[in-house]
Amino acid sequence: MEIEEASTSSGPSSSSSSSSSSPSLEDCMKLLRGENDSQRLAGLLLVTKFCDKDNHQTVHKVYDAVSPSFLHRLLLTGMGKGNGEGDNANREAYLQLAVTVLAAFARVPAIAASEEMVSKVPLFLEVMSNGSCSSFIEECYEFLFLVSSAHEGGVVELYESGGMNVVASQMPTLLDGSHTMELAMKLVQLMISNLPGEKLYADHPSELSKMVAAIAKQFAVLHNALKFEALHLLSAILCSNYSGFLNVALQSMVGDDWSTHMRIGIVAVLQNRVAPAEKLQALVLAEHVISIVGEEWLIGPMNLPNAQDSFPADRCVLLVLESSRVEIAVLLNELAYLKYEASKNSSSDAEAFLLKQRNLGVAFSLVEKIIKLISKFEESEELNSNSIISESTFMKIISGLNETIGVVLDYLQDAKKKGDDLLASVRVVGSYLAEAPVACKEKIKELLGYMLSVEGEDEHSPFYSICFLLPMLCQMTMRTEACKDLASSGALRAVVGCLIRLIESNSNGAEDGGAIFLACDTILNFIMKREQIHFSSDDPSFVKLLQALPHLTEKKSDPSSIMMASSICALILDSTSEEALLRHPDFDIDSLISLSQLMKKSLDICSRGMMSDDASTEADLCQIVTSEYSSWADRFPHIKEVIER
Repeated sequence: MEIEEASTSSGPSSSSSSSSSSPSLEDCMKLLRGENDSQRLAGLLLVTKFCDKDNHQTVHKVYDAVSPSFLHRLLLTGMGKGNGEGDNANREAYLQLAVTVLAAFARVPAIAASEEMVSKVPLFLEVMSNGSCSSFIEECYEFLFLVSSAHEGGVVELYESGGMNVVASQMPTLLDGSHTMELAMKLVQLMISNLPGEKLYADHPSELSKMVAAIAKQFAVLHNALKFEALHLLSAILCSNYSGFLNVALQSMVGDDWSTHMRIGIVAVLQNRVAPAEKLQALVLAEHVISIVGEEWLIGPMNLPNAQDSFPADRCVLLVLESSRVEIAVLLNELAYLKYEASKNSSSDAEAFLLKQRNLGVAFSLVEKIIKLISKFEESEELNSNSIISESTFMKIISGLNETIGVVLDYLQDAKKKGDDLLASVRVVGSYLAEAPVACKEKIKELLGYMLSVEGEDEHSPFYSICFLLPMLCQMTMRTEACKDLASSGALRAVVGCLIRLIESNSNGAEDGGAIFLACDTILNFIMKREQIHFSSDDPSFVKLLQALPHLTEKKSDPSSIMMASSICALILDSTSEEALLRHPDFDIDSLISLSQLMKKSLDICSRGMMSDDASTEADLCQIVTSEYSSWADRFPHIKEVIER
């Protein structure tokens, strides 16, 4: 039934005598236990006027006195769902009263955890979605948060009743820094922390993207504790293992306000005096934003509308680099100490070690992204012409990177061979030296052999270390002097072994074309300078490479792969003979046939001019193949027969 008619302004007069004495709590209780709804309504109005809502004992007494069915009818009447006609003019007042009283009751944990309160969650969400609660929206959010956090099924009820949709649609309209916004953020935190991520992220990527945008704005504009709440919440959302759908939704959002707000907020944290943990969290967030929008995010607008302060567009990249550099120096020092302690005390805190390794991975990743960014600027005439990075900023970045790589090399110099931290260190060194191959020249000369032997924690070979160093080695082997230095480090044999493994993986469907090309190019650079560099041409690894390279092109018809593989084979064959090859225990007639077919394919390409888009490079390779073939053809009768057949 609908609430019986009772004017919201006449409640106090119905509960007191004509004298001027103020009503007591007992007077309210009598009214709340009254025989009709008018008396109960008057009692509630009195309670809201003089009862302290934070006095849990009093609130509990009031709750015990109020009939749950009355509160339910009051809420429904306010929502326009009562059975009677009623007075529409009072409905908004009824609704506000019901919401205010229920929110006050929910402040008592025992009441908030009751099934009665949980059952109201769908109704509150309906009230909020209808837009009829603008004057008491804070109480709505407060009720939802208190009930959802107090009852183990509360957050599930919130989610299943459409909480994601309602909160996501309202957050962009809430006042910046308001208590309502804070409560909305807490509701988001509850849902992402307590619900299955695989379902939440798959079903609501659009809603999550709106939430991220709204929270990012708070992160940018606020300068109080809520700023750090926003930082932690954004990190929690974006760092989820299930954030793939969300990342796509963020990439497709119209405009880039959310990423600009992220940049402004991260810079504010990094450039001010805050706890080291908060700065690290800001770096974690930066790493995830870059993974979504790209390295160019590091340079961009830094000013909010109507802001008095003005910051240059390159402030972010410089702060991220400097903060990452500091983190790397500190973490490497702490990891070295923990490793030293572990050698003396087996009870060393393994969890702390793993956490520091993960944090080091974040800092290394950011450094690699900055390396990638400056590489893009060096390669792109358009970016250079726009002068987005000034010459002085560019030099600051290079200086910071040189210093960072120097610290990493010092760590490697004192470290052991095994460990994920060492593998990550090799990777970041390789990334930088691929762009600056002459940097840290003496240290690299001293440590290269060691870096080529570094293994990860659960690995039994240095395969990944060699892969990480391939871009650097490819650049270095373009210079004869560098090749001479590399010859003594065992780099050639290491790259040959890496290429053989890559080819084997390629035949199993795990293709890594970029790494294969770099390995081939490195080997080719090396062997082309064989007259200036003295190395053993009858190394067993070359025989294995002659067996492996034909397999690289078995399922490929592109000229570039065929010409690269055959040119390496042609150069190796120049230093041996068919007779010597067949005497090798691992090389048989089948291997020779495969090698013959590869050489025939390449010479056919050369004779017919079947070049791809990279015709100039392939023309150079053709010249190598044809020239080398003519010099050793008579020493390989089987190959000559296949080619001339």
